Amino acid sequence: MIAEIRGSKLADKFVKAGSAILTSGEIRPTNVVPVIAPDRNGRKSAFHMKWGFQIPGRSLIVNARTESATQKPTFKESWRSRRCIIPASWYFEWEHLTRANGRRKIGDKYMIQPVGSSITWLAGLYRIEDGFPVFAVLTREPTDELRRIHDRMPLIMPKDLIDDWINPETEAEELVRFALTDVVAERVV
Repeated sequence: MIAEIRGSKLADKFVKAGSAILTSGEIRPTNVVPVIAPDRNGRKSAFHMKWGFQIPGRSLIVNARTESATQKPTFKESWRSRRCIIPASWYFEWEHLTRANGRRKIGDKYMIQPVGSSITWLAGLYRIEDGFPVFAVLTREPTDELRRIHDRMPLIMPKDLIDDWINPETEAEELVRFALTDVVAERVV
């Protein structure tokens, strides 16, 4: 699937605009990566998309809270009709610690993925900005285990619900309750 999209018109358009296409390694905001979304005929397809919604006059928005995406003007339309899946081996999170004086500091880095899975299916929203598709990762309250690392975690969908998640005819609210929460977090050395 990724080999098919490397030479696509969209890939060429991103490259001409100065964006490198990443298909492996650590992905960061503003990177262009393969994302799963429906094509014009509603079939599951892979497209290159840039990570982050850009709102004029504001900083890049890379995440959207699942709890409020249905009401926020930035995400409301995407929640209804432009949902995507960002495949990853795992996701990284930096531990957020609070010092004795109340100030925050960054602790260890962790790689996190669902138990027994080699692919993590991150739920996201996408839209078109200046002729390019961009996406934001949906987040939710963390599990008790992950709360010690960070106050949010991505919404991770089970593989068997990918088609339903990207289908604009499906009510996203019905699928959120099936998100995976049983994860393994390993400290990166």
